[in-house]
Amino acid sequence: MDANDTNTAGKCPVMHGGNTTSGKSVTGWWPNALNFDILHQHDTKTNPLGAEFDYHEELKKLDVEALKKDVHALMTDSQEWWPADWGHYGGLMIRMAWHSAGSYRLADGRGGGGTGNQRFAPLNSWPDNVSLDKARRLLWPIKKKYGNSISWADLIILAGTIAYESMGLKTYGFAFGREDIWHPETDTYWGSEQEWLADSDGRYGDVEDPSSMENPLAAVQMGLIYVNPEGVNGKPDPLKTALHVRETFARMAMNDEETAALTAGGHTVGKTHGNGDASLLGPAPEEAGVEGQGLGWSNPTGTGKGRDTITSGIEGAWTTHPTKWDNGYFDLLFGYDWWIQKSPAGAWQWEPVGIKEEDMPVDVEDPSIRCKPIMTDADMAMRFDPIYREICQRFAKDPAYFSETFARAWFKLTHRDMGPRARYYGPDVPQEELIWQDPIPAGNTDYDTQVITERLAQSGLSLNEMIATAWDSARTYRGSDMRGGANGARIRLAPQKDWEGNEPARLTKVLGVLEGIANDSGASLADVIVLAGNYGIEQAARKAGFEVSVPFNPGRGDATAEMTDAESFDVLEPLADGYRNWLKKDYAVSPEEMMLDRTQLMGLSAVEMTVLVGGMRVMGTNYGGSAHGVFTDRVGALTPDFFVNLTDMGNSWHPADDGLFEIRDRKSGKVKWTATRLDLVFGSNAILRAYAEVYAQDDNAEKFVNDFVAAWVKVMNADRFDLV
Repeated sequence: MDANDTNTAGKCPVMHGGNTTSGKSVTGWWPNALNFDILHQHDTKTNPLGAEFDYHEELKKLDVEALKKDVHALMTDSQEWWPADWGHYGGLMIRMAWHSAGSYRLADGRGGGGTGNQRFAPLNSWPDNVSLDKARRLLWPIKKKYGNSISWADLIILAGTIAYESMGLKTYGFAFGREDIWHPETDTYWGSEQEWLADSDGRYGDVEDPSSMENPLAAVQMGLIYVNPEGVNGKPDPLKTALHVRETFARMAMNDEETAALTAGGHTVGKTHGNGDASLLGPAPEEAGVEGQGLGWSNPTGTGKGRDTITSGIEGAWTTHPTKWDNGYFDLLFGYDWWIQKSPAGAWQWEPVGIKEEDMPVDVEDPSIRCKPIMTDADMAMRFDPIYREICQRFAKDPAYFSETFARAWFKLTHRDMGPRARYYGPDVPQEELIWQDPIPAGNTDYDTQVITERLAQSGLSLNEMIATAWDSARTYRGSDMRGGANGARIRLAPQKDWEGNEPARLTKVLGVLEGIANDSGASLADVIVLAGNYGIEQAARKAGFEVSVPFNPGRGDATAEMTDAESFDVLEPLADGYRNWLKKDYAVSPEEMMLDRTQLMGLSAVEMTVLVGGMRVMGTNYGGSAHGVFTDRVGALTPDFFVNLTDMGNSWHPADDGLFEIRDRKSGKVKWTATRLDLVFGSNAILRAYAEVYAQDDNAEKFVNDFVAAWVKVMNADRFDLV
């Protein structure tokens, strides 16, 4: 081709934007298309350590004491490229750990510090996380030294805990065991706003009513971890802010005392930064130039460091001695009157009236200079809200009680999303078992499963009753914070026994039978529930002409009501279950999107979702015995009929009343079956249809059964951390 051809010369050899920048995705072209990224985001291909890497095995090689010593040394080893305030990195490291763990929310268990997600967008460029890129980079020499034996997720939280220790707090403990991810968590919904720090109104039904905040959100604005430090929508009003603080922390599983302790303890050390014009800051890490090497928010003001640092825009320390754990926060909060002022960056902050010079903290660079302390609107909420005020005055009178309460609350904040203690590793794991860890006693393994199987066969329970009960018990598991699941048999306790989705009448009947079998056999009820489901699967497979043995691991325990924080389990209640073709009511989100969300929380792939739905339908396990989607004449047999008949072009599909659909014989027009959207999506969506066609093939009936069993066992064992 002629090099002077104007149609080709100078063209980029790569399809610009096609795959790497702003090219249209499938959902970009068709916004209503199902987005399966939520199920594919942590594909093993993203993990540079390989599928065989076992972090728990690597932790056994870790010299914990040497690591802790190095992290302690880092706190006061001020580095010239990013010098420490007052020569101590404690405040910065605490903020990094806090903002990593503090993104957790109870409603869906997502967020938190358990995955090292702060390294990736959007959190690495979150407006509330300004300068935390520097904190992680300061930790890099330690991560480099200890390599695979310490995850970023663990190191980030450890750094915050060691920071408190180095400043004088006796911490409650620490657990290793957080495994890193290698790709942003696209499953976390942070809000519908299209711009950072937009007014709160968009995520509330009524911003005057904090409880009206959209679920599952906890932070009051896009880009914040908690509340706006200047006040609701940036307008100071401590009493109004107190209401939002209470709601936000409750959505992160904290009560009033824990909230007050965390607020005071978090502000006992360190400072805020706003000594300059925040509008001059460079772009966040995710949009900064390559020369930034992952660092952002460059600051042209003065040195851009030390006293010239800008993060929140508020400027000042909260206490007289910001590198020392003490009760100075309360001394100043209650010892002075406060009035509203503006920081050099133009942010609202509270400053004391007539403060004594000896009560003023020194400048971060020059100890000969004294600076006024500050309080945020959230701090003033601790003074003016009557409930918080009473708690904080109790802390002020009893420093030891404050320290203990804070240490426990910090431990909860930084470990809540790790799940049960079985996932904790290391010499500093507290011996005390805490109710928010959802404790479960060890179960018996010394019993005869064959005897139980024989009793199940004579129980009078139908196969679908046994299968549905086992499924309902296990489906509560969510991998976001490792809560729920079949272990513990909490389905027999409040609140689960009364959930509409668990069909209380059917559940009471089935549990009444299974409890008798458990008592007679020595097995836990949790084990018997799973064994009953497995027995039902085996019999359904036999009806389809296949002999299978569903793998079973004994050892589940039965939790008691005293071991169960019933209120915190309310958030686990299913509002829909696509696997049992049930929707509590109509929602703004489509049923298929809700099914994808539940699938991701259970840790299943799209293929596993497909095979489980198809199998559950034909076995007749729909909620309330509904016939919708039961595309078979052999109900109760584990056949691939759901997929065979869904893809049969001898049928046609038609809308009917109440959002349902009819499957008709194409020739006669006779209605053969009825269906919901959740049934037809497996034929209408191109990805799901591709999977459905695999199981509809004449040569894959046995594969279907084997795949179903494997997926079923994965759900039943999802919470068996003792098997890892």
